[in-house]
Amino acid sequence: MSNPMQDKKRPFKDHKAKHFLFETDDDGRVATITLNRPEKKNPLTFESYEELTELFRSLARASDVRAVVLTGADNNFSSGGDVFDIIEPLTRMAMPDLLDFTRMTGDLVRQIRACPQPIIAAVDGICAGAGAILAMAADFRIATPETRTAFLFTRVGLAGADMGACSILPRIIGQGRASELLFTGRAMTTNEGHAWGFYNALHERPNLLGEAQRFARTVADGPWFAHAMTKKMLDQEWAMGIDQIIESEAQAQAICMATGDFRRAFEAFAAKTKPQFEGN
Repeated sequence: MSNPMQDKKRPFKDHKAKHFLFETDDDGRVATITLNRPEKKNPLTFESYEELTELFRSLARASDVRAVVLTGADNNFSSGGDVFDIIEPLTRMAMPDLLDFTRMTGDLVRQIRACPQPIIAAVDGICAGAGAILAMAADFRIATPETRTAFLFTRVGLAGADMGACSILPRIIGQGRASELLFTGRAMTTNEGHAWGFYNALHERPNLLGEAQRFARTVADGPWFAHAMTKKMLDQEWAMGIDQIIESEAQAQAICMATGDFRRAFEAFAAKTKPQFEGN
């Protein structure tokens, strides 16, 4: 007899992505998503934000994928939002559009956390801004000695409150350490990240992806329904719901995007000069 709920599911083994790479192992249980703009250190664009969000949302109906590896091409994870494809247009938007944008980016974190499959971030090289947020949102993080992780928002005149960072990051590394990274925007070294619990394991660069996929396979071959329940409970049992966190930070970030400091920071970047922040 047909099961109406199972009938809603579909395999992702042959899924084709447009703005990044998507592939699975032979039986489809482990999917690997590769951010693939290596010439710019794999930045995110409006299009990749939307496609990633929809993919993680739709994985709830996957009949095959049980774990996901998220990585970047050519020895870098992600440099964050593309400066000229995303940040420059944002400096010309009014508040309602800025809020639409910050809600859209927050929705990607929401869908990563809501996705029932465990997500393993395999992080190498540059992991900055929104790229650091993607690593933060994953369930497990594996890095190389060359990895440098930075939540850079304050350096472009924005709050560290971005895509859930002010709530999720302290839960991983502690309030004081998260405060330091979010206020200063400095890079967290791999050794710091490992000692603080941000990174679960360190591997040499040539072994990174293979180790991440091996670990993902171990998870995928486990009790995947129970794993999905564990993941759900890890999120659900926070004192404040993730929807409220994401919404409050979306509003805060959109307000910051309307300031002159944000615009001045972009203009300084484009001119290769140091931004002069004025607090407005």
